[in-house]
Amino acid sequence: MSISSEERKRIIIEQLKLEGQVKVPELSLRLTISEETVRRDLVVLEREGIAKRVYGGAVLQKSSGYEPPYVQRQQVRAEEKARIGRAAAEMIESGDTIAIDVGTTTLELAKAIAGRERLTILTNSVAVAYHLMESVSSGRFSGKIIVMGGELNPEQQSISGPLAEGIISQFRVDKAFISVGGISLKRGISDYDLGEAVISRRMVESACQTIVLADDSKLDKEAFAEIAPLHNAHIIVSNTAAPKEWSAMLRSQHVHWIEAK
Repeated sequence: MSISSEERKRIIIEQLKLEGQVKVPELSLRLTISEETVRRDLVVLEREGIAKRVYGGAVLQKSSGYEPPYVQRQQVRAEEKARIGRAAAEMIESGDTIAIDVGTTTLELAKAIAGRERLTILTNSVAVAYHLMESVSSGRFSGKIIVMGGELNPEQQSISGPLAEGIISQFRVDKAFISVGGISLKRGISDYDLGEAVISRRMVESACQTIVLADDSKLDKEAFAEIAPLHNAHIIVSNTAAPKEWSAMLRSQHVHWIEAK
């Protein structure tokens, strides 16, 4: 039984992240496809900045300032992101004021919000706003959705810029849910897009509680633009347990780690 190109890409990306490299003959056998099809898949992943082709296969591309388009990222680690989103949604209480930034994991959070009343949700994500609107319209929860104005980035479905910064600075929210491009002990939480990172930073500054959503592929990674130091996060929600070497720092900074199961 053949599998789709997106499923092949997901499997290849998983192997790249686990082993740092892939070999064309091995992938051909594992996926039951021709070596030429494997090479075409690797060409696509190289264009997306995920892999770098080498003789006989490919290696994982080192972190850079480039992030694949939003729609493409939705296909990567979808189940892990859904688990994180559901776990994060459990932290929302009726009457909360919330800020949700741009990210495919925060999108899963938006999809999971249900059974709450009188929420006020502020977002700079077009995709998040759309799903929240659908949920309110269908009665999954009740409340107000505030979409920040500013410069629209169609590729990342985000809104940023000085106007958006000015809007978020006028609010004080109970909880900010932040999706990241990378999280590390040294640099804290970071993202690839400078404009989006600035808005996320303002959300952190405006929130009583900051909740970071990060699957295990983001751990020990440093993206282009810093959002905030690690100690500014109150809770980190991931699909995996905290790395052992992080334990002392998390305790000292009073950062609570939740593994979404």
